[in-house]
Amino acid sequence: MGRIRSRYQSLSVQAKASFWFLICAFLQKGISFITTPIFSRLMTTEEYGRFGVFYSWFGIISVFVTMNLFAGVYSQGLVKFSKERAVFSSSMQGLVLVLTVLYTGIYMLFRGFFNDLFHLSTVQMLAMMILIWTSAVFSFWAEEQRVEFRYKAIVVFSLILAVLKPTFGVIFVILSEDKVTARILSIVIVELLFCSVLFLMQIRRGQSFYSRKFWWYALAFNLPLIPHYLSATILNSADRIMIENITGSGDAGVYNLAYSVALIMTLFNTSLMQTISPWIYKKIKSKDIRDLGRVAYTTLLIIAVVNLLLILFAPEIVRIFAPPEYAQAIWVIPPVAMSVYFMFSYDLFAKFAFYYERTLFVMLASVIGALLNVALNLLAIPRFGFIAAGYTTLICYMVYAVLHYLFMRKVCRENCDGVMPYKTGTIVKITAAFLALGFLFIPTYYRSLLRYGLIALLLILGIVFRKKIRDAVGTVLSVKKTEPENGPSSP
Repeated sequence: MGRIRSRYQSLSVQAKASFWFLICAFLQKGISFITTPIFSRLMTTEEYGRFGVFYSWFGIISVFVTMNLFAGVYSQGLVKFSKERAVFSSSMQGLVLVLTVLYTGIYMLFRGFFNDLFHLSTVQMLAMMILIWTSAVFSFWAEEQRVEFRYKAIVVFSLILAVLKPTFGVIFVILSEDKVTARILSIVIVELLFCSVLFLMQIRRGQSFYSRKFWWYALAFNLPLIPHYLSATILNSADRIMIENITGSGDAGVYNLAYSVALIMTLFNTSLMQTISPWIYKKIKSKDIRDLGRVAYTTLLIIAVVNLLLILFAPEIVRIFAPPEYAQAIWVIPPVAMSVYFMFSYDLFAKFAFYYERTLFVMLASVIGALLNVALNLLAIPRFGFIAAGYTTLICYMVYAVLHYLFMRKVCRENCDGVMPYKTGTIVKITAAFLALGFLFIPTYYRSLLRYGLIALLLILGIVFRKKIRDAVGTVLSVKKTEPENGPSSP
């Protein structure tokens, strides 16, 4: 224990911050994951579906209201205007508040039209506008904490919110007949109480609600990126909205549960990418990209194995996390879990476009992925039901990853003397093996004995090849965690 404490104390503030931000993300997702069985039992599939659709619309509408000003432009501005950081932060808070009030006014003028369009009540729509504002407030504050490596405050604050929101949610849902609105309002009350304080703190510190310089800088930077942000959000959210409109809220609820369970594996995406991202950017900057493949292949194998395990255990996970009404969710988990692999892989490839500021490529991939998702859903859901949405998601993320791979090769030809960081054949072999096993595991849901036999075989193989597995993980963890100078800003 003393050795662990000593090693921790010897870490740099940057390393400590990265460690605690990662732990915080795991705990937040973990608490949300743990509370899923509670809400899936307190709410019907229709109610659970409507709540999921509410958050799908939230993601889309938020792009229009806030223009995602808390994303890339804010991170870049905190560094670019480091001497005026407090003023920049407070002016961004002011800009988003003005935009939120403006859009709320437009909504109130035409609330009948918007309520019918989104299938939401006036209370739910107003609650959404508040949540859009509070989410932006928290994002501004949290990003400033990260840039300044003040990890203690953000960890404590994030965990308080992570505990209070489901706690209030359970109480509100139990006491209310309109459980969807009750669940939404429980989140609104907690976020409004805490995020209002963060808003006032940053405004008071910067003493600048309006800054012509910073407002125009932020708007000019982010307006061209709205198609990218919107497309990425549609790719993640359109499924649930379209399922509700085509086959009903009950199917949307079942799909939402499966999607939420499968996406828990994105925690591994985040943790691995946070580990290797600075190293990748450093290699790109020095144009020493031949070594990237060694680490990329290992991380792809890790992500593949983790998601294959999720696919194998899907029936047990669904039984634990939801009552029998959600049983059909097991058929959605495999394609969405396979999509998580492609979410990680495209990030490996997109690093080059981000570094060399070829954001047009990023936007093109996002728009194509989103349009394809909507088109395939319109064709597949009415014919094959809500389960088809899982497969359209998989197809779209496969296309998304392939596009980023092709754009990466173009960027490398133009900026890296034609040197390619990854071998196409190796990537294809890993991906093909992963997909083949993923689809092979699905029929075992009808044969529990066969599936348990496969699980036992994988455990035996894990024990036999434990040294190779340990060495592979060690390869990733040994990557030097140093931030590249003049690192890129992802939009």
